[in-house]
Amino acid sequence: MDFRRTFRTARVDTGTGAAGPASRRTALRRIGLAAGGAALAAGAGAGTARAAERRGAGPRTYVLVHGTHSSGAFWMPIARELTLRGHRVVTVDQPMHGAEAFVPVAYQTQDLAALATEPSPLRDLTLDDYEKRVTDTVRRAARHGGPVVLVGHSLGGASVSRVADAVPGLLAHICYMAAFCPSPAMPSPDACTAAPENADALIPYEQMVGDQEKLRVLRLNPRSGAVKDLAAYKAMMCADYPDPAFRLALSGLQTDEPIGAYAGQAVGRPDTWGRLPRTYLRFGKDRTIATRLQDRMIAEADERTPDNPFRVVDFPDAPHIGPLDPAAVTDALARLGR
Repeated sequence: MDFRRTFRTARVDTGTGAAGPASRRTALRRIGLAAGGAALAAGAGAGTARAAERRGAGPRTYVLVHGTHSSGAFWMPIARELTLRGHRVVTVDQPMHGAEAFVPVAYQTQDLAALATEPSPLRDLTLDDYEKRVTDTVRRAARHGGPVVLVGHSLGGASVSRVADAVPGLLAHICYMAAFCPSPAMPSPDACTAAPENADALIPYEQMVGDQEKLRVLRLNPRSGAVKDLAAYKAMMCADYPDPAFRLALSGLQTDEPIGAYAGQAVGRPDTWGRLPRTYLRFGKDRTIATRLQDRMIAEADERTPDNPFRVVDFPDAPHIGPLDPAAVTDALARLGR
């Protein structure tokens, strides 16, 4: 089926061009690389300000969720610009990511034999842990800044769906940026990556370190100097980036992602997730979450809630981590809810 022909969505084309495991091979398909504010008026004016914020006017509160092997720092260029436009922005570090990141000793020393067996504290993390981190962040952000615009990239989309079920009343808008949006037919990130529409995705089978079934994490070595490894990472993440920009993006990756984050189900319920305004930022040159898979996820979501379809914003030339110049993506996020 050509899912691109089944959409019942509102589409915007940026027009800029910038805009449980059974086998090693099956399990490795879980990889999905990523990759100040304004206070409302007090007193009687606060209610008016919050009502305006719900309608998309005035400052908004954004909670931004990163993808696999990444951290909240992934969002920094976009977060900085949204903040300069007067919005409140929180970038989430999932457990044991970012400021809490685990750095294997063997990774620091580049002892590849030891890196293949060094235990990881991420091994017991699941999608439940990720949902809790994001839900707690949304609750705190909403307490001080009103309804939240929740955005997830890549694996972060599974958290968006879960949190939209958990606290729909705290969310003004949800957004998936080249992200997993599971459905009853593809209920988990694992199932999404195994879909035929993702057959053309580039999976780093040869770049995986150790036995991931024993480690219980998907382990990469972003510091690899092997030409073959660097070419594989670049093709997956950002094939058209100049090499200096690619190396900068690669430096932001961490080694481990728990298998449990991919195995958890994240199908939004029609009466909660399905009632929230939602947008999908569709990346046309994505080789990690293939564009055909993005199309299928959008179509299946719309079939479940035909009265509340996705608004799709197309970035025809964007790779998985987004356009080299993030201005068009920032503009799209700034318009959410308007």
